[in-house]
Amino acid sequence: MAQPMAITDLVVQYLREQGLEQTILGDQLVAQWPQVMGEQVARLTGKIEIKDQVLHVQIRSAALRQQLFECRGALIKKLNEAVKANVIKDIRLS
Repeated sequence: MAQPMAITDLVVQYLREQGLEQTILGDQLVAQWPQVMGEQVARLTGKIEIKDQVLHVQIRSAALRQQLFECRGALIKKLNEAVKANVIKDIRLS
């Protein structure tokens, strides 16, 4: 007889089987950008999207873009930790 599963485990299993888990985690990561990065950075941020595990972010300030570029490894780690999954492997700033 199979052991009963928690509903959250069933949902995660279903999403994984349907190939939707990464899409949902990616959407969560994008939604977390303002909380993770802070209000000032969020105000200077334009379009954010994930393609092939690369986070593409439009930054309206050249100085901020350079600062974020220099610490992108830490940013990747921080953003992935926010969603408790390895969703992105790189960040492209434009």
